[in-house]
Amino acid sequence: MRLVLLGIGAAGSPRFAPAGLLVEYGRTHVGFDGGPGSEPPETVQAWLVRRRDEAGHPRLCRIAADSGMPQPAVASFRHGALQVEPLPLPGDAPVGYRIAAGRRTAVWAPECRGLPLWAEDADLVFAGTSGMRQTVEAARRLSVRRLVFARLDEEACAAMDAGRDPPFGEWGVEGGRYRV
Repeated sequence: MRLVLLGIGAAGSPRFAPAGLLVEYGRTHVGFDGGPGSEPPETVQAWLVRRRDEAGHPRLCRIAADSGMPQPAVASFRHGALQVEPLPLPGDAPVGYRIAAGRRTAVWAPECRGLPLWAEDADLVFAGTSGMRQTVEAARRLSVRRLVFARLDEEACAAMDAGRDPPFGEWGVEGGRYRV
């Protein structure tokens, strides 16, 4: 399974496109979140978002209609061994997604403070930098193998510009490709 970061920005970021992810599994392509500048390619079989209000957002619906891709939705997706499930996140955050193919798992939770218990033993977790300390502690406690910060706020951008790495994990990169 190959995962590509389409954008790593927080809402309204002047520097980065909105946080978005593309999962490629064989000929199956699933897009997660994103928006103008980081929308998934028209070849996706599903465009999954974390908030129900985003699923009906006029701008995203127009992007989908203009490109011929599926309308954005909060939904499960299954194709062969690839299984994607929207699952609840702690606090008032929207849903996150557990992405599995065989024994490999990835988690898309870029708006979560900390991590959900269902991220335990994940091969790869994409998280946000809001509540970074909680997220790092949770990743260590849940035995996450690789943590990528995929939604960077201003504080994270300043740390990255200063050459500082996160206390655990790594900064996401727009266009960055990850394998699990």
